[in-house]
Amino acid sequence: MTATGMGLSLLGGMGLLLYGISLMSEGLQKIAGHKLRRALGKVADRPLMGVVVGALITILFQSSTATTVILVGLASAAVITLRQCLPVILGADIGTTVTAQLIALRVTEISLPIVAVGASIVFFTKRDRYRRVGQAILGFGLLFLGLKIMAEAMAPLKESVFFREALLHVADRPLLAIVVASIFTFLVHSSAAAVGIIIVLASQGLIDALAAFYFILGANVGTSFTALLASIGSSREAQRVAMAHFLAKLGGTCLVFPLAVPFVSWLTKISSSPSFQVANAHTFFNLFITAVFFPLRNYGVLVLERFLPEKKRPEFEPKYLSEALLDTPSLALGLAYREVTRISAKVLRMYLDVGRALRTSSMAVAEDIMHQEHVIDHLVPKTTAYLTQLLRRPLHRDEFRRGIGLIHVLNDLELVSDILGNRLGVLLQDKIRENIQFSPTGEEELDIMYQEVSIMVRLTHKALVRSDYCLAEQAAGLYPRILKLERGFRTTHIHRLREGIKESELSSRLHLELLNAYLRVSEHMRNIALAVAEEIAEPRVCPAMPPPEAVLAEEPEAEARLEAL
Repeated sequence: MTATGMGLSLLGGMGLLLYGISLMSEGLQKIAGHKLRRALGKVADRPLMGVVVGALITILFQSSTATTVILVGLASAAVITLRQCLPVILGADIGTTVTAQLIALRVTEISLPIVAVGASIVFFTKRDRYRRVGQAILGFGLLFLGLKIMAEAMAPLKESVFFREALLHVADRPLLAIVVASIFTFLVHSSAAAVGIIIVLASQGLIDALAAFYFILGANVGTSFTALLASIGSSREAQRVAMAHFLAKLGGTCLVFPLAVPFVSWLTKISSSPSFQVANAHTFFNLFITAVFFPLRNYGVLVLERFLPEKKRPEFEPKYLSEALLDTPSLALGLAYREVTRISAKVLRMYLDVGRALRTSSMAVAEDIMHQEHVIDHLVPKTTAYLTQLLRRPLHRDEFRRGIGLIHVLNDLELVSDILGNRLGVLLQDKIRENIQFSPTGEEELDIMYQEVSIMVRLTHKALVRSDYCLAEQAAGLYPRILKLERGFRTTHIHRLREGIKESELSSRLHLELLNAYLRVSEHMRNIALAVAEEIAEPRVCPAMPPPEAVLAEEPEAEARLEAL
């Protein structure tokens, strides 16, 4: 084989390897991606479960780098804390060793039949579920086919004096070997790919077991660089997560480095196969890291929190969105959903503040309503843009429908905030400044209207948060009564004007504007409730529902719940 042919084979094999990892990861995400968020949600108070979940997710993504980037994104979005992340990171380091063991088992020899099976499923089945399985199998086969091509291309290098001397030059300098392997792993963004190539070099006799171990240490350190870069500009919690992964890998390398020679000697006694020696070195190193740092995780959290103190999140920036997770659509959709419910809670709070401003004549409350409208004006476009990017990713049909529904909800939430801030905020300030008083009957009618719409707003928000079809249907069903009340109260107000009641004359414009604003709010709430029922929640048969007041009474007062925002 010529040098040109060898180079092309190496590049082609590398391309197949990386594409296979990407294809398999995408297929597995489509199969089980919607369960990732649920699995991560179970690790809050179960550290050992976190290790298991981390290993499983890494097997799913075929890269501990990808898992750590996901954790950085979730931490940045305040979905998971550093304390919860640490066991998952340690588990991810264990999960990434599975591919190395499969390579050592010479699965590469049956790569073509695996590709044939995967391709057959992809091209000859019409059901999406089976196509995803076929895609994962095809990616699995291409991964090992790429390694097989690279191994065959490297075989003649055993006779190359220059190549052997270059490798020996690096191998004889352990720190240089670690640095080179770290940089290479960072460039390919996959520790699995880097370890696979190290196994190929060892199996071809191009490097000995000790040199391979130094390369393995470098690959493990290099896999943490991507997460460090992903955390730049993120929240402090995300930066702590990335730093924890880097320090665990670097700390483990520093602890093992002085023991490299006896450790490798022990590995050669366990197995005479160079491939298994490398794979076992990778596995035992990561098991060692887990055993050392798992009991010390709480101290690690304290140290990282001290050296990376919290920074204030800008008020006009989304709290839960993470660009890093757009390549994991199921998780990104969950984050977008949380951001939408957060905006909905802000709108609910604005509406409740309208009632407070009317009761207390507080100018500060009226000004805060207008300020919150400006905040929502910034949050909605950013969340909509995030969802728009997300909808371009490969999503399940139900997830796509849910994303469209969230965009519809955002549009109506922004319109409600405009009504509350731009219109009612100004009217409330005028009322307080000019000390406008309603007639006793008019004030009672406005209060009834406010309370009816309040029930609808709170019930709609609750339906959105719970993604509850029946609550959404119940909330939408409140609109006809509110419409009837608005028409009736408008008529009675006109009757009072005909009777010449002074308070009604002085407050007429404000009175009618409030009635109109309440009605328009209820119209948009109906739209949101219908979007929840038709696009976000799963349709189901609804039992006989208690009155809305009883449903809302199941939870503490809304004002108290919203203080957490």
